Order: sequence, then C-alpha cells, then structure tokens
Amino acid sequence: MNSSCAHDSNAGKESQRAEEDAAINRSLSRIKNKLLVMSGKGGVGKSSLAVNLAAGLSLKGYKVGLMDVDLHGPSIPRMLGIHNQTPLQHKDGIYPIPVNDLLKVISIEVLMPDKDSPTIWRGPLKIGVIRQFIADVIWGDLDFLIIDSPPGTGDEPLTVAQTIPGAQAVIVTTPQEISLSDVRKSINFCRQVDMPIMGLVENMSGYICPHCGQKSAIFKKDGGKRTAVSMKVPFLGSIPFDIQLMEKGDQGQAYLLNNPAPAVKEALDGIIEKIITSADQSQSQKKVLQPLTEVLPTMNAINATSNSVKIAIPMAEGILCNHFGHCEQFALIDLQGKNIIQKVMVTPPPHEPGLLPRWLGEKGVGLIIAGGMGQRAVSLFNERGIKVLTGAPQLGPEELIAQYVDQTLITGDNVCDH
Repeated sequence: MNSSCAHDSNAGKESQRAEEDAAINRSLSRIKNKLLVMSGKGGVGKSSLAVNLAAGLSLKGYKVGLMDVDLHGPSIPRMLGIHNQTPLQHKDGIYPIPVNDLLKVISIEVLMPDKDSPTIWRGPLKIGVIRQFIADVIWGDLDFLIIDSPPGTGDEPLTVAQTIPGAQAVIVTTPQEISLSDVRKSINFCRQVDMPIMGLVENMSGYICPHCGQKSAIFKKDGGKRTAVSMKVPFLGSIPFDIQLMEKGDQGQAYLLNNPAPAVKEALDGIIEKIITSADQSQSQKKVLQPLTEVLPTMNAINATSNSVKIAIPMAEGILCNHFGHCEQFALIDLQGKNIIQKVMVTPPPHEPGLLPRWLGEKGVGLIIAGGMGQRAVSLFNERGIKVLTGAPQLGPEELIAQYVDQTLITGDNVCDH
C-alpha cells in the first residue's frame, strides 16, 4: 500500500471513529444513570441481580435499559424469555427488545442467527461490539441503563469504563472468602480506572428453608458487609438464597415480576431503594460549570488582567480519556477570554505517583478538565494552585473548551475515594 492509500485509510478510520463517538455521546446524553453490574468471579448471581435490578426499577415507574455485554456467555435473554425474539431494525439503528412498557433489553444473543454458536472474539472485536451497543441501539430516554458484564476485570468492564462517563459499579459477591478475594480485585479495578462504586451486594447470604422457614448460612455470613467496610465502599445489602430465583430464570421469568418470596423481595427492594437514593443524589450534584472568571485559578498560569489560562485535558484516541493517570497524551490549550490561542499535544512521562502534578505545574497549567481523578491527585494539584474539574464527557478538546467557555459543559462531581 502506498503512502497516499495508507493516509486515506487512516483518515477514513478516524472519520468513522468520530461519527461513532458522536453517536455514543448523543445516546448517553439521554440516559440519566448508568450502572455496571460486575463481579470478581462467576457463579455469584451477577446476571440474576442485573435482571432483577432492572425489573425492580421498572416496577417503580423508571424507564430502564438492560444491556448484556457478556459476549461469550450471554444469559440475560434466556432469563427474561426473549432469546428467540429478534430486534426491530431501523435506518438509524436497532430497537432493543421490550420486556414490559418500561424495560427493554439488548444482548449479542438476540443478534446471532444460531443462539448456541460460541463467540470467539479477541479484544478489539469485543470493544467494537460494546461501542455499537451504545451508538447503534435506539435506547431513547432512560432513567437507568443496567449493564451486565462478564466476571473479572477484562475487556468488557474496561470498555464500559472508558466509553461511558459517569458509569457506576454495583459489585456482586457471595459471603465465602474465595469470592471475597476476587471482589477485592474488582474494587481495586474500579479505583484504577476511576469508576465510582455505587456499592457492594452480598448474594446467597443464607438459605431459607421453604418448609420450616429456618435460615442457614451455607456460604458463611456477612463476608460481603465486612469487605465493604474494610475496603471503604458502600454496602447495599444482602440477598438470601432462594431456589425459586434459579428456577424462574430457567423458565425465562424475572424473579421480581413473578411472585417472589417475601424475604428475597424485601432484600431486593431495599437494595433498589438505596440505588435510587444514591442516583438521585448523584443527579442533584450535577452542575453547569461556573462562569470562566469565577473558576479560573489564581496562580502562575493565569494573568488576571488578560483573563488567560492554560488548560490540560487527558486524551486517548482523540477524545477525553477517563483514566487520567494513564492517558496517551495531554492537550495543552492556551485560552484567552473565549479564544483558543494555541493547542499543543504532549506525551506525559511514565506514570509515577505524584509526578503529573509537578510536570503539569512546570508547564504552567492552571486548570484540568478530566473524566475522573482520585482525591489524593486532586489535592496535589490544588496544592500547586491548579484547579481540577472532573466528570467531563468524552469529547474532543475543542468541543470541551467551547462548552466550558459558553457555560454549557455539564459535569458530575468526582466521587473517586482513593
């Protein structure tokens, strides 16, 4: 391939990527809350919880989407009895399959002609499918998007973290130590990729005998709660083991929609109420940024008389990177008033704790626009007189700056706790 063809090919890929990014941002802008249900290991009831959280939220009148990104072992369609249905096609994309008036679902299984064929994909293909689930699926306006990911900390949860700004993790475990060891890895994964953790759920927390009503701790007791306390994450609640939950799933029925046992229903309702409360608090904290003159830093990066500042934005593949400490480049933008005077792309030094605040400070940066950042890093930047704005969407640097100076940039509070 000659250099001209290679250039045209790269330009075409960049254009396609930009179009897909725009479609993703349009879709996400209509979704209020995004929850990633994840676990450190399989067999802990993660998908069952995802289904029943979605069903329970729809019962309370919320518009809910359920997205199954477990591409190798999709189970959501079978648990809801929709695995033989095919999504409706539209010129603008595909419609998710409705379960009831308020709940709709998409999964790789309903898109495959042979439901029993294995999905043998490497990372890049899986990443592309997940991005398409957001860009090409016509979700419309949603109160909640529940995302069911496979066990572990591989491509799927990482892609969600990088593609869906503001997504929060609901981590599922069982009480025994082997599960708790893996769930601690999930918690640390979320912290490394700056994904807020909404809370931890302990599943299979005791077995209630259907004959005598006696509760037995077959998988030990309260391990999830102790882990939540020790790891300093919210504890959402414990769900007792009920064989009907498995049976309903095999029958293609959401447990909460089909006469659940009172003890399990009470536990699930309590978890859902905590999620609603947390989501409401998160939404109330979202804010339009203050006028430029009110938030500009006051140290060496700003000349108060000219109202100028150097802004740093962590970048990956041309858009804001949520993983601040491991971005590919920084866009350094000199802003005077509402005008961009200069934009320079710079590669950061190898990641070391505490290095970036010093490095960016030496470059005269006075303001950082980021997706998420640990509180320790925020404090180090603030000590150098560098302001930090977190929760920004994954857009190009020029668009972020344009929204910032026009006071239309919407950002959520940084809730990272590391």
